[in-house]
Amino acid sequence: MTYDTEPFWKWFDENNEQLTMLSEYDEETQNRLLNTMQQQLDNYCGGLTFEISEPSANGRRVVFTAEGDTELFEPLLKLTDEAPDLDWWEFVPFKQPCGDDCKVRFDQYLFDTKKMYFMQLESEEEPDILGLRVAFDGADNDNEDMLVGTYVTLEAMIGEFDCATLVGYLEICPKPEKPKDEGFLPLAEFPDFVEWFKQQRDKR
Repeated sequence: MTYDTEPFWKWFDENNEQLTMLSEYDEETQNRLLNTMQQQLDNYCGGLTFEISEPSANGRRVVFTAEGDTELFEPLLKLTDEAPDLDWWEFVPFKQPCGDDCKVRFDQYLFDTKKMYFMQLESEEEPDILGLRVAFDGADNDNEDMLVGTYVTLEAMIGEFDCATLVGYLEICPKPEKPKDEGFLPLAEFPDFVEWFKQQRDKR
Protein backbone atom coordinates (compact mmCIF):
# COMPACT_ATOMS: atom_id res chain seq x y z
CA MET A 1 0.00 0.00 0.00
CA THR A 2 1.22 3.50 -0.86
CA TYR A 3 1.01 6.22 1.78
CA ASP A 4 0.94 9.86 0.70
CA THR A 5 1.97 12.25 3.49
CA GLU A 6 1.45 15.44 1.46
CA PRO A 7 -2.29 16.02 2.25
CA PHE A 8 -1.72 15.66 6.00
CA TRP A 9 1.25 17.99 6.12
CA LYS A 10 -0.48 20.48 3.83
CA TRP A 11 -3.41 20.60 6.29
CA PHE A 12 -1.01 20.95 9.23
CA ASP A 13 0.89 23.78 7.59
CA GLU A 14 -2.35 25.63 6.80
CA ASN A 15 -3.43 25.30 10.45
CA ASN A 16 -0.01 25.81 11.94
CA GLU A 17 -0.82 29.10 13.65
CA GLN A 18 -4.02 27.82 15.26
CA LEU A 19 -2.32 24.64 16.49
CA THR A 20 0.59 26.63 17.91
CA MET A 21 -1.88 28.73 19.92
CA LEU A 22 -4.05 25.73 20.84
CA SER A 23 -4.10 26.36 24.60
CA GLU A 24 -5.37 29.91 24.07
CA TYR A 25 -8.66 28.72 22.61
CA ASP A 26 -11.75 27.55 24.48
CA GLU A 27 -12.29 23.82 24.98
CA GLU A 28 -14.76 23.49 22.11
CA THR A 29 -12.34 25.05 19.63
CA GLN A 30 -9.46 22.92 20.93
CA ASN A 31 -11.48 19.74 20.52
CA ARG A 32 -12.57 20.74 17.03
CA LEU A 33 -8.98 21.32 15.95
CA LEU A 34 -7.70 18.10 17.51
CA ASN A 35 -10.56 16.03 16.11
CA THR A 36 -9.95 17.46 12.64
CA MET A 37 -6.24 16.67 12.96
CA GLN A 38 -7.09 13.09 13.89
CA GLN A 39 -9.41 12.84 10.89
CA GLN A 40 -6.60 14.06 8.63
CA LEU A 41 -4.29 11.48 10.19
CA ASP A 42 -6.90 8.74 9.69
CA ASN A 43 -7.11 9.74 6.02
CA TYR A 44 -3.38 9.15 5.77
CA CYS A 45 -3.29 5.89 7.75
CA GLY A 46 -5.96 4.49 10.04
CA GLY A 47 -4.64 3.34 13.40
CA LEU A 48 -2.15 6.16 13.96
CA THR A 49 -2.80 8.79 16.60
CA PHE A 50 -0.88 11.65 18.23
CA GLU A 51 -0.16 13.61 21.38
CA ILE A 52 0.62 17.34 21.38
CA SER A 53 2.75 18.68 24.21
CA GLU A 54 2.17 21.83 26.17
CA PRO A 55 4.15 24.80 24.81
CA SER A 56 7.70 25.30 26.06
CA ALA A 57 10.52 27.70 25.32
CA ASN A 58 11.31 25.54 22.27
CA GLY A 59 7.71 25.34 21.06
CA ARG A 60 5.53 22.25 20.90
CA ARG A 61 6.22 18.56 20.26
CA VAL A 62 3.90 16.20 18.42
CA VAL A 63 4.43 12.51 19.18
CA PHE A 64 2.87 10.24 16.58
CA THR A 65 2.12 6.71 17.75
CA ALA A 66 0.96 3.42 16.28
CA GLU A 67 -0.06 2.25 19.77
CA GLY A 68 2.47 -0.56 19.52
CA ASP A 69 1.11 -1.99 16.23
CA THR A 70 4.30 -2.97 14.37
CA GLU A 71 2.40 -3.26 11.07
CA LEU A 72 1.92 0.52 11.18
CA PHE A 73 5.54 1.38 11.96
CA GLU A 74 6.45 1.90 8.29
CA PRO A 75 3.78 4.56 7.57
CA LEU A 76 4.48 6.13 10.97
CA LEU A 77 8.17 6.58 10.18
CA LYS A 78 7.35 7.81 6.66
CA LEU A 79 5.09 10.47 8.16
CA THR A 80 7.76 11.87 10.49
CA ASP A 81 10.58 11.47 7.95
CA GLU A 82 8.63 13.66 5.52
CA ALA A 83 7.54 16.23 8.09
CA PRO A 84 8.09 19.87 7.10
CA ASP A 85 10.59 22.04 8.92
CA LEU A 86 8.31 24.36 10.89
CA ASP A 87 9.37 26.85 13.55
CA TRP A 88 8.25 25.89 17.07
CA TRP A 89 7.38 22.31 16.12
CA GLU A 90 9.14 19.01 16.68
CA PHE A 91 7.67 15.84 15.16
CA VAL A 92 8.61 12.58 16.86
CA PRO A 93 7.74 8.95 16.00
CA PHE A 94 6.72 6.59 18.81
CA LYS A 95 5.94 7.21 22.45
CA GLN A 96 9.23 8.06 24.12
CA PRO A 97 10.66 6.38 27.26
CA CYS A 98 10.25 8.09 30.60
CA GLY A 99 12.90 6.01 32.41
CA ASP A 100 12.93 3.97 35.57
CA ASP A 101 10.59 6.01 37.79
CA CYS A 102 7.05 5.95 36.41
CA LYS A 103 3.54 5.90 37.79
CA VAL A 104 0.91 4.81 35.29
CA ARG A 105 -2.84 4.94 35.77
CA PHE A 106 -4.75 2.37 33.73
CA ASP A 107 -8.44 1.80 34.28
CA GLN A 108 -8.86 1.53 38.07
CA TYR A 109 -5.25 0.50 38.71
CA LEU A 110 -2.12 2.51 39.56
CA PHE A 111 1.19 0.96 38.56
CA ASP A 112 4.23 2.23 40.48
CA THR A 113 7.52 0.99 39.05
CA LYS A 114 9.23 1.40 42.43
CA LYS A 115 6.90 -1.23 43.88
CA MET A 116 7.17 -3.78 41.06
CA TYR A 117 9.63 -6.53 40.14
CA PHE A 118 10.44 -8.55 37.03
CA MET A 119 12.28 -11.62 35.81
CA GLN A 120 13.20 -12.74 32.32
CA LEU A 121 11.54 -15.87 30.94
CA GLU A 122 14.06 -17.25 28.46
CA SER A 123 13.14 -19.15 25.31
CA GLU A 124 15.58 -21.24 23.29
CA GLU A 125 13.24 -21.00 20.28
CA GLU A 126 13.08 -17.18 20.36
CA PRO A 127 16.23 -15.90 22.07
CA ASP A 128 15.82 -12.40 20.60
CA ILE A 129 12.37 -11.89 22.13
CA LEU A 130 11.84 -10.95 25.77
CA GLY A 131 9.53 -13.03 27.89
CA LEU A 132 8.73 -11.35 31.20
CA ARG A 133 7.09 -12.16 34.49
CA VAL A 134 6.20 -9.01 36.42
CA ALA A 135 5.32 -9.16 40.11
CA PHE A 136 3.43 -6.65 42.24
CA ASP A 137 0.94 -6.66 45.08
CA GLY A 138 -2.49 -7.88 44.03
CA ALA A 139 -1.41 -9.05 40.56
CA ASP A 140 -3.84 -11.44 38.86
CA ASN A 141 -2.75 -13.00 35.55
CA ASP A 142 -6.38 -13.65 34.62
CA ASN A 143 -7.20 -9.92 34.87
CA GLU A 144 -6.85 -8.50 31.35
CA ASP A 145 -6.87 -4.88 32.55
CA MET A 146 -3.96 -5.63 34.89
CA LEU A 147 -2.04 -7.30 32.07
CA VAL A 148 -2.63 -4.41 29.68
CA GLY A 149 -1.80 -1.88 32.38
CA THR A 150 1.46 -3.70 33.07
CA TYR A 151 2.35 -3.61 29.37
CA VAL A 152 1.52 0.11 29.22
CA THR A 153 3.83 0.63 32.20
CA LEU A 154 6.68 -1.21 30.48
CA GLU A 155 6.03 0.84 27.33
CA ALA A 156 6.22 4.05 29.36
CA MET A 157 9.58 2.96 30.78
CA ILE A 158 11.37 1.89 27.58
CA GLY A 159 9.33 3.53 24.82
CA GLU A 160 6.88 2.25 22.24
CA PHE A 161 9.39 0.96 19.69
CA ASP A 162 11.46 -1.18 22.05
CA CYS A 163 8.42 -2.49 23.88
CA ALA A 164 6.63 -3.52 20.67
CA THR A 165 9.67 -5.12 19.04
CA LEU A 166 11.26 -6.78 22.09
CA VAL A 167 8.53 -7.87 24.50
CA GLY A 168 6.94 -10.99 23.05
CA TYR A 169 5.43 -12.58 26.14
CA LEU A 170 4.18 -11.12 29.42
CA GLU A 171 2.64 -12.58 32.53
CA ILE A 172 2.04 -11.14 35.99
CA CYS A 173 1.99 -12.66 39.45
CA PRO A 174 1.65 -11.56 43.09
CA LYS A 175 4.85 -10.17 44.58
CA PRO A 176 6.69 -12.79 46.68
CA GLU A 177 7.61 -11.94 50.24
CA LYS A 178 11.29 -11.82 49.23
CA PRO A 179 11.32 -11.08 45.49
CA LYS A 180 15.09 -11.07 45.06
CA ASP A 181 15.36 -14.52 46.68
CA GLU A 182 12.90 -15.76 44.03
CA GLY A 183 15.03 -14.39 41.17
CA PHE A 184 13.18 -11.11 40.63
CA LEU A 185 14.85 -7.76 39.96
CA PRO A 186 13.38 -4.34 40.81
CA LEU A 187 11.40 -3.07 37.82
CA ALA A 188 13.32 0.20 38.11
CA GLU A 189 16.25 -1.74 36.63
CA PHE A 190 14.24 -2.76 33.55
CA PRO A 191 15.46 0.03 31.19
CA ASP A 192 19.10 -0.88 31.90
CA PHE A 193 18.26 -4.56 31.47
CA VAL A 194 16.73 -3.85 28.06
CA GLU A 195 19.88 -2.05 26.92
CA TRP A 196 21.96 -5.02 28.09
CA PHE A 197 19.58 -7.44 26.31
CA LYS A 198 19.90 -5.53 23.03
CA GLN A 199 23.69 -5.57 23.29
CA GLN A 200 23.69 -9.34 23.84
CA ARG A 201 21.27 -9.82 20.94
CA ASP A 202 23.44 -7.79 18.61
CA LYS A 203 26.44 -9.99 19.44
CA ARG A 204 24.67 -13.16 18.30
